[in-house]
Amino acid sequence: MSTEKKNIIEIEVIARIQTDFPSKFGIPRQSGLVKHLEGRIVFEPEYRSEAAVKGIEHYSHLWLIWQFSENTEKGWSPTVRPPRLGGNTRMGVFATRSPFRPNHLGLSSVKLERVEMDEKLGPVLYVRGADLMDNTPIFDIKPYIPYGDSHPDATSGIFEEVEKVRLLVDIPEALVDRIPSDKLETLKEVLAEDPRPSYQKDPDRIYGLSFAGKNIRFRVEERRLLVVEVEDL
Repeated sequence: MSTEKKNIIEIEVIARIQTDFPSKFGIPRQSGLVKHLEGRIVFEPEYRSEAAVKGIEHYSHLWLIWQFSENTEKGWSPTVRPPRLGGNTRMGVFATRSPFRPNHLGLSSVKLERVEMDEKLGPVLYVRGADLMDNTPIFDIKPYIPYGDSHPDATSGIFEEVEKVRLLVDIPEALVDRIPSDKLETLKEVLAEDPRPSYQKDPDRIYGLSFAGKNIRFRVEERRLLVVEVEDL
């Protein structure tokens, strides 16, 4: 019996991103939803070349090609249940942004804030709007080019029927001081996007979100999200 040899191509990690999310829960479901989320892209030693990023500062946005590194051991599925559809509707994996893909690749568009040269780390890219977990491996970085990448008349299939609801976030004054002041507004934006899976609607359930060195515990009733505890990680 003959066996078909798989086509395997090796690619290298060129950089890693540093963000305020040490775990997956709470990360925005798409890039750009929380525009003020900060990220810092640090190249791997062999790619810390100033020449490699020459001219990148002229672009306002970048594409990041990266890996769902927390899902590589879980395989893939031809059909998935997108959380935004309530977890009940099955769709083909290639018709979704699901992490359970054959090659576990992600694609994100981020805003480039600035490029800084670090004596030890080389060029460091500071970005906003990323939907990546801390230390996520990045395989490639490409400039976002509006005339080719932007499609104002594009449609998003069944996802256009999903109601986009932002929550009203309530953080009691007694807890505000426990949150770094420079992260407070960004945290509110993250929570307003409703981190919960769409099929979880228990108003008494307490959820925990790790962000910026804090464990943010909250519950949701109707369209109001109430933060009930803030702890150090």
